[in-house]
Amino acid sequence: MSLEVPSTFKMFGLTFTSVNMISATLAAIIVFLVIFALSRNLQLRPTKRQNVLEWMADFTNGIVKGSIEGSNAKAFNLFAFVLFFFIFISNQLGLFIQVAWNGETYIKSPTADPIITLTLALISLTLAHFAGVMKFGFKKYFTNTYFKPFVWWLPISVFEEFTNFLTLGLRIFGNIFAGEMLLKLIANFAVPHGIIMMVAMAPFELAWQGFSVFLGSIQAFVFVTLTSVYISQKIQSE
Repeated sequence: MSLEVPSTFKMFGLTFTSVNMISATLAAIIVFLVIFALSRNLQLRPTKRQNVLEWMADFTNGIVKGSIEGSNAKAFNLFAFVLFFFIFISNQLGLFIQVAWNGETYIKSPTADPIITLTLALISLTLAHFAGVMKFGFKKYFTNTYFKPFVWWLPISVFEEFTNFLTLGLRIFGNIFAGEMLLKLIANFAVPHGIIMMVAMAPFELAWQGFSVFLGSIQAFVFVTLTSVYISQKIQSE
């Protein structure tokens, strides 16, 4: 099986991958449309749609409050809300919509590509560092982050930041990529062998698809939880 080489295009001197741009944009549009639909005509006496939106907000707010103490949590509620539901939709997208033409994939789960997941990890960790600098100032932040408990702890702290970046991004990529790959393998095995094999393999594909939905939801939760933990570590003085 040959490796698929995705198409690219250049803009402003930068190279972009078509499938990532299309898939990530589609996921963002779906998130926007869902939130837009749920947030219309807000009332003091909540409607069913408003109850769903409030439950979603309470859920992500709870993740933040579980890691960040006191009033500091409120500043990150919106970020956690958007991050969770973008990742959630991105994880599920390729399970239900995959578009390919002439051997070229145009739509899949954006989080099945390490470029997307590592970018999200970089955004999250950059926000954590920025929040620490804004709260303590650069000197105190740097000392609190890299020189505790000892000055010679600096190399270990720097290495820890690098591993946090890799694990945060690659964990979600590995799970989503593996889920989509197995679905493709099941489909590629069943389709060439006719309708009987397709019917026989359908329960396995549905079962794995259901498990992948659950796994994608857990990975979105874990990503936002770890992001909240990293932010908490940067804005709390030890």
